[in-house]
Amino acid sequence: MKRIKCKIAYDGTFFNGFQIQPKGRTIQAEIENGLKKLHKGTEVKIYASGRTDTFVHAKGQVFHFDTPLQIPMERWHNALQTVLPADIAVIEVLETSNNFHARYDVVSKEYRYFVQRGRRIDIFRRNYRYFYPYQLSVEKMVEAANQCLGTHDFTSFCSAKTDKEDKVRTIYSIEIVEREDELEFRFVGDGFLRNMVRILVGTFLEVGRGRRNAEDIITVLNSRDRECAGHTAPGHGLFLWQVNYNN
Repeated sequence: MKRIKCKIAYDGTFFNGFQIQPKGRTIQAEIENGLKKLHKGTEVKIYASGRTDTFVHAKGQVFHFDTPLQIPMERWHNALQTVLPADIAVIEVLETSNNFHARYDVVSKEYRYFVQRGRRIDIFRRNYRYFYPYQLSVEKMVEAANQCLGTHDFTSFCSAKTDKEDKVRTIYSIEIVEREDELEFRFVGDGFLRNMVRILVGTFLEVGRGRRNAEDIITVLNSRDRECAGHTAPGHGLFLWQVNYNN
């Protein structure tokens, strides 16, 4: 048996998230169905770096699976792409150590969230940008973001539906990049809870709009109460950008 490590990108617009669900189309189901075809009807389970929610996109999702197939490594890319739909793209396929685990070996992840500003929505970006037509103070949002750096209990910034008991995470960096009519939020951390990036973005936007104070973020963190944080920004503006490993 060989262990194969894959990096993929996907457009989450028509998916009900990554993880297999009782109803609805998912990335995991599409990949496992494709692998089943390659393995002539034998089911193959994949293990991903983590889940993404409905409408969330990815530029660098990683998963692994074990296979007895003796396909030369240089042919795996085309073999996989052939059995996957057009909204999932294979970026890289490598043979890896049997000790490698796509989820448990993660060192850090990067997520990016995109906001379209201005008075009118761009319909050609509507599936990939959160349209937010309000005046914003980027300076205030940066001030709020800086309070979230480091290690904290992020209970206030995660979905009440999370299955994680330990809600302590470390955020290494948060950048807010302005370009033309867009804002790009970049988050790098050791891991992120369900909806965590989207709630952080929603809260920062409320700070930028003047609906809450930047200095109140520490109070929100310390409250460990989801009701104290801001709204959850919609999924379609979020991208899992990169997953980092030691090797």
